[in-house]
Amino acid sequence: MARVSPLVALPPLIFAGLAVLFYTGMFRENPDALPSAVAGEPAPPVALQPLGDKTPFDDAALRAPGVKLVNFWASWCAPCRVEHPKLEQLADEGIPIYGVNYKDEPDKALRFLAELGDPYTAIGADGPGRMALDWGLYGVPETYVIDGDGTVVLRFAGPITESVLENTIRPAIAAASE
Repeated sequence: MARVSPLVALPPLIFAGLAVLFYTGMFRENPDALPSAVAGEPAPPVALQPLGDKTPFDDAALRAPGVKLVNFWASWCAPCRVEHPKLEQLADEGIPIYGVNYKDEPDKALRFLAELGDPYTAIGADGPGRMALDWGLYGVPETYVIDGDGTVVLRFAGPITESVLENTIRPAIAAASE
């Protein structure tokens, strides 16, 4: 009689282990959310170059009283065009938005704003991407909700759509106002 190797049981055991991992992973709170190292922490340092004759911002602006947003964007970013009307809507409602133009050509960035409008209270350029690294940026667009103490309440990666605005951004703004 042939002897059966103990390795025969290995594939079913591996399969069972992976099945348990996948099953438990399905019940995470938001499986699409990217982790954020800065949420709940003070906003990282601001390190920007001027963008044309636009008004830049600094660390003090993010630590000033009141809720504000920091939005990383670029002219070459198609989803940034998609979210732009929502940023203008928030700016029209009186929410200060600080813009960070990420790894972009200044002339193209300024044309983008001239074409679509400028919702930013103040804006600067992050040509080398150093500030983006400090903030843990995954890509553009990305928006941070900052409270009146300069603490990051929310980091949202992706374009702000109507659904995101109502279900994610506005609740974070309300929480940051408390």
